[in-house]
Amino acid sequence: MTAELLEAPLAIVDLETTGAHPVWDRITEIAVIEVEHGEVASEWSTLVNPETAIPPAIQGLTGITNDMVAGAPRFGALAAELHERLAGRVLVAHNARFDYGFLRHEFERAGMRFSARTLCTVKLSRRLYPEHARHNLDSLIARHGLACRARHRALGDAEALWQFLRVAAEERGSAVLAHAAAQVAKRPALPPYIDPAALEAIPEAPGVYLFYGEGDAPLYVGKSIAMRSRVLSHFADDLRSSREMQLAREVRRIDWRRTAGELGALLAEAELVTTLAPVFNRQLRRANGLCGFVLDARRSPDAAPCGALRLASADELDAHIVPNLHGMFRSRRAALEALRGLADAHGLCLQTLGFDRTRAGRGACFRHQIRRCAGVCAGRESLAMHHARVAAALGALKTITWPYDGPIGIVEESPGTDRDFPDVEVHVVHHWCYLGTAKSDAELAELLAGARRPRFDLDQYKVLARHLAKPRVRVVPLPGAGPSALELAA
Repeated sequence: MTAELLEAPLAIVDLETTGAHPVWDRITEIAVIEVEHGEVASEWSTLVNPETAIPPAIQGLTGITNDMVAGAPRFGALAAELHERLAGRVLVAHNARFDYGFLRHEFERAGMRFSARTLCTVKLSRRLYPEHARHNLDSLIARHGLACRARHRALGDAEALWQFLRVAAEERGSAVLAHAAAQVAKRPALPPYIDPAALEAIPEAPGVYLFYGEGDAPLYVGKSIAMRSRVLSHFADDLRSSREMQLAREVRRIDWRRTAGELGALLAEAELVTTLAPVFNRQLRRANGLCGFVLDARRSPDAAPCGALRLASADELDAHIVPNLHGMFRSRRAALEALRGLADAHGLCLQTLGFDRTRAGRGACFRHQIRRCAGVCAGRESLAMHHARVAAALGALKTITWPYDGPIGIVEESPGTDRDFPDVEVHVVHHWCYLGTAKSDAELAELLAGARRPRFDLDQYKVLARHLAKPRVRVVPLPGAGPSALELAA
């Protein structure tokens, strides 16, 4: 933005919506004030039929009711005219990321591509008036004495923004305002090998994205419910750390995979990080070191003297979560550190448990001599009593059990913004092992047929456990007679 701001062609935009998320929510009102050479060229506003109900709280805030929008045009009917009004202009909005995200989604639903340079007046106010703590629109109206004839209505709020630009030019000077706007509106500095068109092709939708380097080496895997914005944020000048700068220098290609929602993105991210081991992911998640404690109910002849406690390895966890599993650790070392902590707190004998071989079979252990073991090894308590205290101590570690009779499908619905993407995905899980995601009955049958070997992943387990604990999660038992999971989800 080399010319002074007020001389540039502007489109001052404000939207009212059914909610805050551009993927799930819809526009109910649009206002555009077109500015040419510092003067208003036209004002345009319209209600929009969102094709969904407006929540009562939003109706109370904006005054826009379901009855008011019932006869209004849908966005698709307005898209061509609106696109022409915005073409070639700097899109000015308060929290521009919000308005821009909604417009992109609505244009995509209408089968149109939309891209514009944006200027966020929140960021502009922060840069021009750093002495003030608050920069929401109410604060700007109060601080600068702006007139707003209809707060929380699109045209009224857009008019307040136009007043703010003129007041800021008077108070700070047009040159200072133009310089601040140029800094705020600066485009992300894209890596030299990345085609901007490739970034435009990334949908503003849930999914995972992958950065590749020289020789197609995997550099980084990330996930987001709005992939395009998240990818661009890696290259924003004001957000880039030394790590982000190094990543930008090395990236040669960006790939992405769409998912129905956040759960699919989280599961895919955990799987790809484990599989690809990208060098820029801070913690590489590998399953081959996973282990957990198993408290066996019966004594076996070749077990430790207590015959009660052992470590289950990653191989066992891949096949299924063994019964009575306590805790989950990324390495044997981490597991033993946790066991030593429990032993100190409860007076347990690591020698009797088979986890300290230094004096095995030679009487009291060293820990008993320093009063950290209650003395089962010295005959001061029975094995049965010690075993009971072991069981009580393990209660401090979370027991991982599979609460279903067999495999399940977790249903996740897409917001339906992409005509080429299925409306429903089913994430297939058994014994906490993520088997994959099905978008069709054929894919579902392949997953259930066991074409993919189950593999337990701690990060995926945590994602699944958190999600299944939420209310109103749609779970379909698999397999079974009758309709398929995709049919049940429809």
